[in-house]
Amino acid sequence: MKKTEAKEFRNLLVSLRARLRGDVSALADAALGKTRTDAAGDLSSMPIHMADIGTDAFEQEFNLGLLEHDGATLEQIEAALERIEDGVYGVCVECEAKIPKARLQVLPHTAYCVKCADKVTSR
Repeated sequence: MKKTEAKEFRNLLVSLRARLRGDVSALADAALGKTRTDAAGDLSSMPIHMADIGTDAFEQEFNLGLLEHDGATLEQIEAALERIEDGVYGVCVECEAKIPKARLQVLPHTAYCVKCADKVTSR
């Protein structure tokens, strides 16, 4: 890959990393923050309606799931930035074939070509 192309992908990855870090921070605050009862200052541990307990638990679990996914994506972005520095960005880590630029434009943090990605996800 040419240095100018690598620089473009590096800039794309850095901006994606910055956006995801903001998302992760907001999700962490939402998932680990106060429940509706705590935020309202209610001294009673009993919610107004029993469904509120389920809603709070669902929202917290959903946010934690998003947080886990975004954290994994951040790790992949960091690994892609390292591959750029090492001069091996755009090469599949499994079969060492070139990853098409169209794929890198859609998933700039990918480490695999399409064939190898299918193999890795089916394991």
